[in-house]
Amino acid sequence: MHSIYQRINGISALLSSCLLALLAAIALSSLAIQATRPSAAASLSAVSLKVYKEQAERFRGKRQELAFYTFDYEADLTPLFDWNTKQIFLYLSAEYTNAQGVKNDVVLWDRIVRRKRDAKIKIKGVKNKYRFRELSTSFSNVSPANFTLKYNLMPYVGVLTYGEAGRTPNAIPFPPAETSVKP
Repeated sequence: MHSIYQRINGISALLSSCLLALLAAIALSSLAIQATRPSAAASLSAVSLKVYKEQAERFRGKRQELAFYTFDYEADLTPLFDWNTKQIFLYLSAEYTNAQGVKNDVVLWDRIVRRKRDAKIKIKGVKNKYRFRELSTSFSNVSPANFTLKYNLMPYVGVLTYGEAGRTPNAIPFPPAETSVKP
């Protein structure tokens, strides 16, 4: 005869095994769906890019350059939503190479899309959300930047998926720095 503790242990082991098998089936079916899913479509255009000189935050008496930009984009992320999609993290990044030859990928703006009905996005005249500065304190002798709209698909159960929704057709050069900050 088994004690009550042995019976509870047997039932909980069975339930946890069934739950693990169910979660594994959900994760595998999500991978199969992602393989056949069409990609997101987006058009991205930078309206303006300006560089200003400003007082450095951490070093008194030292000036650094900050870049401010305005962009328009239109994206349709509805193909990325299915029954296992929790949310999509959408972000804009600038890719450029500095004067020392180091490739930089800087996140400038982001948004979380939680519902399929909010997945068709059309935005005009958006300014940068985060500071865009070069560690060498100057954007002179820096290669032109490619702006890319990327996403991270977060499922309820399964593997995170990264992708690219759109990019600017041409690289955008950094203009010479102006003296006063007027974004």
